[in-house]
Amino acid sequence: MMAEQQKGKKEKKEKIPRQPMPQRPLEERRTTFKEVPLGYSPEQAILEASRCIMCTKPKCVEGCPVEIDIPGFIQLIKEGKFIEAARKIKEQNSLPAICGRVCPQEDQCEKTCVLGIKGEPVAIGRLERFVADYEREHSAVTKPEIPPPTGKKVAIVGSGPAGLTCAGELAKMGHQVTIFEALHLPGGVLVYGIPEFRLPKDIVAAEIDYLKSMGVEVKTNHVIGLTFTVDELFDMGYDAVFIGIGAGLPRFLNIPGENLCGIFSANEFLTRVNLMKAYEFPRSDTPAFIGNKVAVLGAGNTAMDAARTSIRLGAREVHIVYRRTRKEAPARIEELERGEEEGVIFNWLMAPVRFIGDERGWVKAMECIRMELGEPDESGRRRPVPIKGSEFIMEVDMVIHAIGTNANRLLFQKAPDIKLNKWGYIDADPETGATSKPGVYAGGDIVTGSATVILAMGAGKKSARAIHEYIMNKK
Repeated sequence: MMAEQQKGKKEKKEKIPRQPMPQRPLEERRTTFKEVPLGYSPEQAILEASRCIMCTKPKCVEGCPVEIDIPGFIQLIKEGKFIEAARKIKEQNSLPAICGRVCPQEDQCEKTCVLGIKGEPVAIGRLERFVADYEREHSAVTKPEIPPPTGKKVAIVGSGPAGLTCAGELAKMGHQVTIFEALHLPGGVLVYGIPEFRLPKDIVAAEIDYLKSMGVEVKTNHVIGLTFTVDELFDMGYDAVFIGIGAGLPRFLNIPGENLCGIFSANEFLTRVNLMKAYEFPRSDTPAFIGNKVAVLGAGNTAMDAARTSIRLGAREVHIVYRRTRKEAPARIEELERGEEEGVIFNWLMAPVRFIGDERGWVKAMECIRMELGEPDESGRRRPVPIKGSEFIMEVDMVIHAIGTNANRLLFQKAPDIKLNKWGYIDADPETGATSKPGVYAGGDIVTGSATVILAMGAGKKSARAIHEYIMNKK
């Protein structure tokens, strides 16, 4: 009987179509850094929430790295209790406005939604964004109840998603938490890597203010490894240290001509535009060079950010150059679709072999080769194989490398007792984040290599639990 009732509820909900997200008009998008998705109205949010069939065993929760009570907050939306829904999310996730914008829900919570088996899943991410924005816009953000101070101190190195999440969780346990950030603004990749049109920086600042309201202290312009070493943090009275410095060292192809002017890493390009606000130059102090014909190497989210940013800065032609096909592209589907809508040209099964410069030392072209896909490699994707004799010249006057990143080893030069793996990332327990150095934990990209914001947050949350247990039982 229960199974029949569940089936009937599912069929009824499938008749309500998934609510589309309103977007900024295309002609405006190409020339502005204002956010592209505009968010649900209250009516759209309630209608979308009403699609949820409230499974008795919700698999969506299993797909969430930070363990949000998804049916719980959706039920509150159905009832029009938007602020209560936001607070329900914040029981497990202190950064809902960020997650609702940049998490790949299609590969996590929404992937396991029962409605997605035959139709479209509930738009969990869009609903999360809606209630987080509603709470903030109605000045209803309140500090959660904090237990009495434990007297324990924890240092967080890095203020990206892993560090912010770890800090928030530890603060909610009553610990004194200090974040040390190398740059002049907190947020890590959320402020230097992700463009304004995808994640407005005032949203990031508001989420960080929420952590500060819980007692989290943020110290910017502190490069751990230079300003202080990890050992010195312990000498300063910290009982544990969490390392969440990300993996921000650019990766290059190491092919001829790579040192020509006009060739950049996505890290440098996006940091200039996002963190230093080059898109507002000359109102801001930092300019950004932009070519007429730009080639972005790679097809992940960072590559799409670089390509869509180039269009907004005025490039006449922007190409994505990727050695596999669209099917293997790591970027979110919606990012590929928005890039196409905005005019990005996709060149699949193609790879550069050398860059060609002019008499002034500026890149003017690159020699490329066609590829075909062979057997799957260690990533599970089919390996690209060069097609002999297929070389050709592609004219470009700017190239942006977005082919991944490596770990920056600056911190470890003064911390040789923190064990690294063969790729230079921290060797940490996947369940606790514990490293080879007692009292030191790590999570996010510095452990896994380049991954998603939500996976870094999940790692920060796991480490917070382990750190709590460690410092409370430490003699």
